[in-house]
Amino acid sequence: MNKIVTIAQREFLSRVQKKTFLLTTILLPLIIFVFYGMIIYFSIKSTENFRIAVADKANIFEGKLNGKDNVSFVFVPNETPESLKAKVVDKTYEGYVYIPEHFSLQKRDSLKLVSGKTVGLITRENIQKVLNNTLEEKRLLSSMQISKSQLDSMQQEQQIAFATVDGVGNDDAKVGVSFAMGYASGFLIYIILFIYGTMVMRGVMEEKTNRIAEVIISSVKPFQLMMGKIIGIGTVGLLQFCIWITLMIGLNLLLPLLFPQFAEQMASQPIQPAGAQAINAVKSSGLIGTFLSGAESINMGMIVACFIFYFLGGYLLYSSLFAAVGSAVNEDPQDAQSLLLPITMPIIFAIVIMTKAVNDPTSGIALFGSLFPLTSPIVMMARIPFGVPETVPYWQLIVSMLLLVLGFIGTTWLSGKIYRVGILMYGKKPTWKEMWKWAFRRN
Repeated sequence: MNKIVTIAQREFLSRVQKKTFLLTTILLPLIIFVFYGMIIYFSIKSTENFRIAVADKANIFEGKLNGKDNVSFVFVPNETPESLKAKVVDKTYEGYVYIPEHFSLQKRDSLKLVSGKTVGLITRENIQKVLNNTLEEKRLLSSMQISKSQLDSMQQEQQIAFATVDGVGNDDAKVGVSFAMGYASGFLIYIILFIYGTMVMRGVMEEKTNRIAEVIISSVKPFQLMMGKIIGIGTVGLLQFCIWITLMIGLNLLLPLLFPQFAEQMASQPIQPAGAQAINAVKSSGLIGTFLSGAESINMGMIVACFIFYFLGGYLLYSSLFAAVGSAVNEDPQDAQSLLLPITMPIIFAIVIMTKAVNDPTSGIALFGSLFPLTSPIVMMARIPFGVPETVPYWQLIVSMLLLVLGFIGTTWLSGKIYRVGILMYGKKPTWKEMWKWAFRRN
């Protein structure tokens, strides 16, 4: 055990003390923050106000239309189509809507927007939403003979609330934030498995090609060498991940100070219903909006604890397999690529299941993916934000963790036997059939 700790300490210090570690650990969040800030800056500065002149001869809108985002409406009741067209050409307005006196809500007549240039997709949708929603509201008020306040009261009273059979609330905000956090957690573990698993494989390949392993295994067992490298690199990854999270949270706290307009816009936007609109609202509001909107409905302590467990369990499981591949190949990286397919396929399969799990966390395929050790680190983390034990019962969480631990023990034993033979074998291109023989050969 002392030898494993010594090797792990060597791997940890040799990587942490490099300048590249400091540069990638600190510069990566800064680069992401700079790009994020540039996107916000240009989205604020480059957004032009799309002014629409409205000649409402029929007085349908009663001189009032609420603009949306970059769209504003100006009522010009005395203008004609010819004068409006001239003002659009002169760029006084970007477009106009002419409503003749014979326009009727009962006949469901359509409106026509005339613009001086091609209207973008987002601006087009904003204009359509404002006009269509207002027309629909006017038609309801006209047909039902009620006031605007009565209609608003009816719409609020008729909103559908969701709840489970045990009486637990299931509101839109919780589902939207759970969707975002589940997807982000699963995808983050997916990236971690690839990055740090590949780091383990390359570290083993370097020591093998440099013949350092021949010297090291004269004093330690190959299994101890493999476990030391896995633990050491995994500790580096965990430290780097913690630094990234701390920096990203700190940098996100600066966004309201740097872009007050963006902060006011996000504060004025409520969390939308679950689905595509909800996930877009959560994503656009950044970490601050996510934590604030989900603090009361999501158990963040459970999510963080489970994330650490599945991060470590998934990393240890896959790193042993990556180390086995690295010990079997020689200098040619293409040999490693040909052997990685059986290892990477379960990870890709887990991402496919995760996309289903975040939309239906109680489905059969989501349950299978969260229990199967090769996919559980990704799929289970996509389900946990939806609630424990509301969505993920305790028995499923416990069984998933036990199977992941057993899977790590099994893959470590299997990879250790491959590692013991492959680390000292040179000049031969291995195959999975050959490696399978190494794993089950008698001592």
